Amino acid sequence: MFTDKTLLITGGTGSFGNAVLKKFLKTGIKEIRILSRDEKKQNDMRSYYRNDKLKFYIGDVRDYSSINYAMKGVDYVFHAAALKQVPSCEFYPMEAVKTNVIGTENVINSAVENKVKKIILLSTDKAVYPINSMGMTKGLMEKLMLSKSRSLSEEETIICATRYGNVMGSRGSVIPLFIDQIKNKMDITITDPNMTRFMMSLEEAVELVIYCFIHGKQGDIFVQKSPASTIENLAIALNEIFKGESKINIIGTRHGEKLFETLITREEMTKIDDLGRYYRIPLDDRDLNYNKYFYEGKEDISFLKDYNSHNTKRLNLEELKSLLLNLDLIKNQLNIGSKDEVYV
Repeated sequence: MFTDKTLLITGGTGSFGNAVLKKFLKTGIKEIRILSRDEKKQNDMRSYYRNDKLKFYIGDVRDYSSINYAMKGVDYVFHAAALKQVPSCEFYPMEAVKTNVIGTENVINSAVENKVKKIILLSTDKAVYPINSMGMTKGLMEKLMLSKSRSLSEEETIICATRYGNVMGSRGSVIPLFIDQIKNKMDITITDPNMTRFMMSLEEAVELVIYCFIHGKQGDIFVQKSPASTIENLAIALNEIFKGESKINIIGTRHGEKLFETLITREEMTKIDDLGRYYRIPLDDRDLNYNKYFYEGKEDISFLKDYNSHNTKRLNLEELKSLLLNLDLIKNQLNIGSKDEVYV
């Protein structure tokens, strides 16, 4: 479906954008546009890929005119631009609002104005029951998407989203930090040994977005069923893989951290579609007819549980090591496997 089509990736110089390029540049796609504000990263990508299908646009999702310029003639959009680091969003919450909420509205409005066929938004488990600014702004991003979707038909721009947990090995994630600490014979710093996180690879993140692209209808949110691990087991597994002797140093929970992350709320569990590998959360298309809010109830949610990293499949140490050894980042660090890894 991407043959002879033009794809725009906002925030495309990040880990996700590079993973998409690795998969798509060898296909019949006509053009991939990268919109971001970092000219250094763009130049690095241009030099690395050297592909005529790849076009670069300097711009910021906060600036509607720069988005609109890049959106001309685009068929599809993957919206990955975001402020994603929890600590920085905690200290600068309005910056997170400007990028994650107002920036998303700009992208959606430009896509609709330019008659883009479909736009996929990338959300996060931190948007569910949020306790930090990053999660709150991503949650608002989802609410914005749902609001816009209610006003559009299937014949107009289709807006849908994916929601996933930590992507293993992505920029700013804990795995590269742990590897660096092990290789430099430092203590491995963990906040809480019982803290759990979903385990998902970059390739799986791209596959989820493509699945959403193929099957998504107006206002859908797609979630992959993912296993989880404790942070302690992750540290132990990496220490064993790299034959390290680092000790574990428990430093305590940081700003805005949860003990576990949630991918689907208990309230959403009343209406999900189980698609095997994925869950689909369909659009709640109720309008402002207040009878539906005050006099007509929904299904009983008291017996349901949310879907979180504490109650999903928990990987044991050997399963976790096997999963980690499949990552390009780990293979590259161990000098095994292909050198054709994604540049990140």
